[in-house]
Amino acid sequence: MLLKPPIPPMEARGVEQIPIGDGWQYEPKWDGFRCLAFRDRNTIYLQSKNGQPLARYFPDVVANIVKLPQQQFVLDGEVVIPVEGALSFDELQLRLHPAASRVQKLAAAHPAVYIVFDL
Repeated sequence: MLLKPPIPPMEARGVEQIPIGDGWQYEPKWDGFRCLAFRDRNTIYLQSKNGQPLARYFPDVVANIVKLPQQQFVLDGEVVIPVEGALSFDELQLRLHPAASRVQKLAAAHPAVYIVFDL
């Protein structure tokens, strides 16, 4: 693997005025957990914004990353959990549970989505 975790994610910066012009794009503020995903063939590692491992809490995200045809990459994005048409930060926090069986049950009830914004 070219990049090994942990690495710091690129952070947004505040500005006085929103830039305008054709060279700018904007994205919403997601109500989730910042997550870097590292894949080196059969090894998947999810890292929090603070460098902590997240994969054990989001087996559903790991399962979807395994389905990708690329074998080596680093992605930067946000893990969110949609519930009844809105994103639920409460459901995300419930995933940070010590029991793997509880995490699996929560993942089945409300699967997480990984929104990638940097490749």
